[in-house]
Amino acid sequence: MKNNWSILHQIARNSFIATSTVYASTEFNFSNTSLPDRRSFCFVAGDRSGLVVLKSEKDFNNALSKAQDGSLPSVFYFTAAWCGPCRLIAPVILELSKKYPDVTTYKVDIDEGGLSNALGKLNVSAVPTLQFFKGGVKKAEIVGVDVVKLRSIMDHLYK
Repeated sequence: MKNNWSILHQIARNSFIATSTVYASTEFNFSNTSLPDRRSFCFVAGDRSGLVVLKSEKDFNNALSKAQDGSLPSVFYFTAAWCGPCRLIAPVILELSKKYPDVTTYKVDIDEGGLSNALGKLNVSAVPTLQFFKGGVKKAEIVGVDVVKLRSIMDHLYK
């Protein structure tokens, strides 16, 4: 029994290390005020994923328009820099955005100024929230962290 426990412990430890290694979070200071505006990004510059960060209501409306007219299969990932579960699922979302390059994943920080109307349009009330669009219709939604369900939906909708 002890041998099995050691094996399970090693697998869990290696999984944690691999996951924490994949996740790259860097803080950038965008202002010179006494209270800096800090944003956390969960991707690496030069990355070849289908991840697009939306920073304005105009960008959001354009992305939603593309998703709803059926021209672009899309995932909307609503997140916040302060959200622990959002940081846990970020590496999986990045991995899936690379696995499905024809699907655009839009990252929407709910604390970004000017996006409150956008949140109301899609009835987002918690983070993380993922909404999946295909053929102009919202096909699925996940509220919270469910990696198995996330992978299953992506495989089912976009494979």
